[in-house]
Amino acid sequence: MGAYEAKMRVWRGDAAGGELKDYAVEVNEGEVVLDIIHRLQQTQAGDLAVRWNCKAGKCGSCSAEINGRPRLMCMTRMSTFGEDETVTVTPLRTFPVMRDLVTDVSFNYEKAREIPSFTPPKDLQPGEYRMQQEDVNRSQEFRKCIECFLCQNVCHVIRDHEENKEAYAGPRYLMRMAELDMHPLDVHPRRAEDAQEVHGLGYCNINKCCTEVCPEHIKITDNALIPMKERVADRKYDPVVWLGDKLFRRR
Repeated sequence: MGAYEAKMRVWRGDAAGGELKDYAVEVNEGEVVLDIIHRLQQTQAGDLAVRWNCKAGKCGSCSAEINGRPRLMCMTRMSTFGEDETVTVTPLRTFPVMRDLVTDVSFNYEKAREIPSFTPPKDLQPGEYRMQQEDVNRSQEFRKCIECFLCQNVCHVIRDHEENKEAYAGPRYLMRMAELDMHPLDVHPRRAEDAQEVHGLGYCNINKCCTEVCPEHIKITDNALIPMKERVADRKYDPVVWLGDKLFRRR
């Protein structure tokens, strides 16, 4: 693919409202959507607001919706689209617009602060932590999260129902709670129960939309949310587990 002029449709506006505006922008071989947004900013729309940092798919800053699909602009190649195709770039729909392609994602940081941190046994000193490699491997996948918030954005529980935000942490932070609940050295007494009763795990209907948009290919639903749902159900409804808790006072 050589150089050509792409038809770009970009959302312009702020919290008070806005609209899609059409631009024709030069595209060169090997470029990604973020390159084109930068060229548009440099040549035609100097006041275009866009959030970005690393341009390497690791900071999660340049999240947007491209032709309606939540993606990282820096990881979406222009060769994905036909030369005669209009490429529409809009801000993340689930969070309030600040200006143009920049949204207010503070909801996510508020939810992060609500999660109790890793809680090791009190008698375990630094340097004494020991884990089986199997346990390390199990949670390592979740550590790949770059907090792009695409999973949060696409989750219909808050995407379509603003009123759920107070009671629902979203897939990124439910995954964090699942990671801690799986940790063999974490002794917080109510990780899974709090995920259900405080952070809205029950709202998740495991349709895997969060997994589908994850740029790090984390199996959020299969490896974090479903296992935690199963643990919650076991602890609440399995009579053997219930009796064991009563007899041995586990957790």
